[in-house]
Amino acid sequence: MHGAPSPFLLLIPLAIVFGLDYYVFQGFRTLVAGTRFQTLWNIAYWLVGWIPLALIVIGFSDAAKPGGLSSFQQLVFNVFITLFVSKLFVLVFLVGEDIFRFFQFIWQRFSSPIDAPASMPGRREFISKLAFVVAALPFGSFVYGFTKGKYAYKIHKQELVFKDLPEAFDGFTITQISDVHSGSFDNKDAVAEGIKMIADLKSDLLVFTGDLVNNHAEEVEPFKDLFASLNAPFGKFSVLGNHDYGDYVAWESPAHKNANLDRLKNHHRDMGFRLLLDEQVKLSKNGQSISLLGVENWGKGFGERGDLERALQGSSQQDFKVLLSHDPSHWDEQVKGHDNKIHLTLSGHTHGMQMGVEIPGFKWSPVKYRYRNWAGIASHNERHLYVNRGFGFIGFTGRVGIWPEITQITLRRA
Repeated sequence: MHGAPSPFLLLIPLAIVFGLDYYVFQGFRTLVAGTRFQTLWNIAYWLVGWIPLALIVIGFSDAAKPGGLSSFQQLVFNVFITLFVSKLFVLVFLVGEDIFRFFQFIWQRFSSPIDAPASMPGRREFISKLAFVVAALPFGSFVYGFTKGKYAYKIHKQELVFKDLPEAFDGFTITQISDVHSGSFDNKDAVAEGIKMIADLKSDLLVFTGDLVNNHAEEVEPFKDLFASLNAPFGKFSVLGNHDYGDYVAWESPAHKNANLDRLKNHHRDMGFRLLLDEQVKLSKNGQSISLLGVENWGKGFGERGDLERALQGSSQQDFKVLLSHDPSHWDEQVKGHDNKIHLTLSGHTHGMQMGVEIPGFKWSPVKYRYRNWAGIASHNERHLYVNRGFGFIGFTGRVGIWPEITQITLRRA
């Protein structure tokens, strides 16, 4: 079981944040030097940066409690993240300038007479101004991200072609949602708009690939009616994600933790989802069928619970198979090279880190340094993985560039 981290463990990140702040402060100090309220501006810089951080440290244990952080605490956290990322952009300019200043100093030192004094060139106000102007772009993007972007649902449509798809399933549509994280929602009307977008797709099958809650089963209760309103001709199926097991909070006893998981499973049923726990079902159409498999969460570093062999029992090489598995690392580690071919795996988990850049021909997020496949389609030896960017959000309650996703996949026969 996981409780709140030790305050001692916060010292390292606090030292890193302080180092960043102090470096950026050098550029800020250059900007306000000689102004009428120079001292007040300098004091304000540290207050604006560290009051939110102090409030986060004071209340960091609340994240493990039912209901998590209050709206005010979450706002404070969002402000801190927004300022932190913006300062990283300033840092790039200041480091670049310091490298230039250093080589300029070396050049002056060795090109001047030995007895001539040499000193490090001072910071240029123009560079500091440019750094803070550029930083306004991520600052504005993050403000939009935690006010509007977190509910800016986008529909991604993907058509996949298979030589061995049963003819009856040519044109079969699957809507996938993932990573709802209902405990983070603060606007039911906005969530309802996303639910309507899902319903309007009118897909043949609806699947959910894990992380219904952040930690506690009761988090989804205010939204059960919305998800229960969804229907699909071939049914609604789901699997569990790493957050659904309650591993990231302290429980009174193992029995309380197990009871929470049981309640969550009941919520799946109440919303009309059949929860697949290392098992498979046959979907039949016009005398032909495909196999839908679902495993418990298997994630490298996030709990390796799922039993793929158990889910595959009774299936043959000839069966066309679709697997629901929350964490895309499962595909890399066990699925794509399995002797029993799984044609399509649907995952989530990464959220695309809820921040990044996606434009035609270019896709980037910091999460790429942790996950090989973090958003969209990946293929290997006629086997495909689709990673959904997530319907909800957690931690930073916003989305910047990586918008919440609703996926519709169309199966085609070659």
